[in-house]
Amino acid sequence: MKAALVTGGAQGIGRGIVQHLRNEGWRVALFDLDNEAAAEMQAEDPDLLALTVDVSKEEAVDDGFSRLRTWLGDNPLDLIVSNAGIADPQTGAIEELALADWRRMLDSHVTGAFLTVRAGVPLLRQAGGSVVLMSSTRALQSEPDTEAYAAAKGALLAMSHALAVSLGPDIRVNCILPGWIETAAHQKSRNRRTPHHSEAEKAQHPAGRIGTPQDIAGLVAFLASDQAGFITGQRFVVDGGMSARMIYRA
Repeated sequence: MKAALVTGGAQGIGRGIVQHLRNEGWRVALFDLDNEAAAEMQAEDPDLLALTVDVSKEEAVDDGFSRLRTWLGDNPLDLIVSNAGIADPQTGAIEELALADWRRMLDSHVTGAFLTVRAGVPLLRQAGGSVVLMSSTRALQSEPDTEAYAAAKGALLAMSHALAVSLGPDIRVNCILPGWIETAAHQKSRNRRTPHHSEAEKAQHPAGRIGTPQDIAGLVAFLASDQAGFITGQRFVVDGGMSARMIYRA
């Protein structure tokens, strides 16, 4: 049975990935900063390993991997999905952005990915495993007042091809760039809600709808499979075609 670690795995896209991999028969461990959300995931699926870990902190990641190795036993780790990071891209006007907030955004995404992958490489090499870094279409295009988020997601995109070159051929590394993915139904229970979108919002997408975590999870599973054995160092935009559409203001 293959095994995966998903960071930021208790809510949002990460939760969808965890659930998809479990349905595909994987053993799955997750790291998440939200203790309540991680505990809910553990209660819903006792076969999970759900740990509260701040991936931006070296000691926390080291402790998480110590517990992960105990859980794995003699089995290798086949997949790391580095998905953790602050979800809200808005940080306000650049001239008012505090250095601490800038660093917090980059640490949550980029430092977290670095620490997680660094710790996981020895385990992944045993299995000839793979890594998926979760970037965003915001690495390629932006709204105002999102500099820290865009920088973090751009860094993850660049890190993915650097890692692919450094770790190949033992470990494959790819990057997913989600667009508008609706995660309201994939939050911890007290924050969960049923989303509603206007026809105009859906029509922005050539695919005719808003994305779901399952759209991302299916690609993750494919990239971790033997069918993707010749795919590494690549970026995959999953946005329903939104970034391909030219929009002119009337």
